[in-house]
Amino acid sequence: MPKLKTKSGAKKRFKLTGTGKVKAQQAGKRHGMIKRTTKFIRKARGTTVLADQDAKIIKKFLPYA
Repeated sequence: MPKLKTKSGAKKRFKLTGTGKVKAQQAGKRHGMIKRTTKFIRKARGTTVLADQDAKIIKKFLPYA
């Protein structure tokens, strides 16, 4: 069988944890911070673990991760 290619966009944006969950940056912090609440900005720091439905799609893009 030929080797599978990893999606370049996915390898830059997602990491797999030791248990196989998918980590990603929090969404919604690129621009428009003035209209966002302080609570939202604080909660959107760092990374988050994706939901199982989303992680299933991302894992297809990262075959050897």
